[in-house]
Amino acid sequence: MSIIGLTLLGNWQLRRLDWKLALIERVESRVRAKAVPAPSPETWNRITKETDEYRRISLQGLFLHDKETLVWALTEYGNGYWVLTPLQTKNGNTTLINRGYVPVNKAEAGQRSLGQTKGKVSITGLLRIDEPHGIALRDNLPKENLWYSRDVTAIAQARELKNTAPYFIDADNTKNPGGLPIGGLTQIKHSNTHLFYALTWYGLALLLAVMTLRVICLERKNS
Repeated sequence: MSIIGLTLLGNWQLRRLDWKLALIERVESRVRAKAVPAPSPETWNRITKETDEYRRISLQGLFLHDKETLVWALTEYGNGYWVLTPLQTKNGNTTLINRGYVPVNKAEAGQRSLGQTKGKVSITGLLRIDEPHGIALRDNLPKENLWYSRDVTAIAQARELKNTAPYFIDADNTKNPGGLPIGGLTQIKHSNTHLFYALTWYGLALLLAVMTLRVICLERKNS
């Protein structure tokens, strides 16, 4: 690869760095913002990870506890499950709510009956994008009711949910009756290695330039 090519790669990584920093700032501003109503069905097909993830939203409805789904989780509290419960709104639409974490020994709904909230509820949380298929080395197995990622489409199909939003909501840390599930555990992480890669490409360009000059000097010396 030429010196020019390596330098251009470094320049490209710096442009990516500017883009990533702007994205991080947008996400942080969404998390701190006042909650807004959940997106309407008319806008569902325009929701994207870059423009909508981590928006703080609110909605009201009834929990369908008989259709909750447990998704494997590793949190600051240890191994356990995310409790994803469909919330049915008055217009008949359904949104999956990640109500939070429960430990393995509280996986059964009967062991946390106080948290099975009845009647109309108001939920505030962060919009999260669908996590299809599973995680590395572990696929979701709907027929066996084994879930390793919050795959909205597959869960909605397995639970026979209708008019389901293409995203889920991580509920905030409002305490649930009985203390479970534990909400507000969203981890917001953005890998940002663009500066490292830019310096790497520039370093390689400099090294190649030095080696090229050395070769030229040696050739002139021996000519």
